[in-house]
Amino acid sequence: MANRKVAIILSGCGVYDGSEINEVVLTILSLELRNVSYQCFAPNIEQYHVIDHLKGKDISEYRNVLVESARIVRGNISNLMECNPDKFDAVIVPGGFGVAKNLSNFAFKGANLEINSELLTILKEFKDRNKPAGYMCIAPVLLPSVYGSGVILTIGNDADTISLVHEMGGVHKTANVDEVVIDQTCKVVSTPAYMLAQSVSEAYAGIDKLVEEVIKLS
Repeated sequence: MANRKVAIILSGCGVYDGSEINEVVLTILSLELRNVSYQCFAPNIEQYHVIDHLKGKDISEYRNVLVESARIVRGNISNLMECNPDKFDAVIVPGGFGVAKNLSNFAFKGANLEINSELLTILKEFKDRNKPAGYMCIAPVLLPSVYGSGVILTIGNDADTISLVHEMGGVHKTANVDEVVIDQTCKVVSTPAYMLAQSVSEAYAGIDKLVEEVIKLS
């Protein structure tokens, strides 16, 4: 697994308005334990809104997705526009509501979601180069827009989200928190992570498997 390099796409800092922090850290841990290098990226855009994670309420602040994402990875992050799929063996997209609010508008448009145009171009370039991808938590809802109808994925067992996935043309497979679903044709791996996880250790079980399978596919 040496000499492999993975791009990680972040969407802010915090489960309710950005990336799910534990999912990002666990992804990085899994990669490092396999001696796989990585580079994190995030779009240089304003967050949809800011949530007080203590009270669970909107607050009147403006924050930048790239700047906030940098908090998680101690500043080791680049602007999404600098992500060149030719320089990476795979891409991984952790979850968090930032995926549904900042990277796309899934939280508001559901099955009619639109993905940030810059991100969509990059994700499709990974697909067109036949490079594997890992999507976790809510992030797999992006897959039908990237890979088209028939892509196989999981978001766990939430009935409403599964219905939207089917409406978008995705093929959903129910999975437990410690399981992954693999679309061998598209080379896409997904896992529920915090769609189901009740603890860090539960989330890690599936995330570690996702990283393992993505690296195998590369």
